[in-house]
Amino acid sequence: MSVVGLHHVQIACPAGSEDELRAYYGQLLGMPEIPKPSALAARGGAWFQAGDRQLHCGVQADFRPALTAHPCFLVDDLDAVAKGVAAAGHPVRWDESIPGLRRFHTDDPVGNRVELQQV
Repeated sequence: MSVVGLHHVQIACPAGSEDELRAYYGQLLGMPEIPKPSALAARGGAWFQAGDRQLHCGVQADFRPALTAHPCFLVDDLDAVAKGVAAAGHPVRWDESIPGLRRFHTDDPVGNRVELQQV
């Protein structure tokens, strides 16, 4: 038996932040929203498609943003994404600590760390 892939990553969010997350992940980053199964929809949160994987934003009652743990998304135009993220008022923290890898970190609207890398 062995792990054969990754289906989704779940991050936490506070109740009522779904519209902000839709604007950030759905509109700003261009990730289509996926309808949650009806049995889970009442819990709140939102799900998004990220290439062939998914990002699940799940409501957590005692929410605290993840400052170290984070998803990393691959993009085809890192400079354009950085400009859009900055224009939307989110920080862009370039990280050149790995030679040959173009990437930056930012924060989603609820304070979770997000990494973006050039494919």
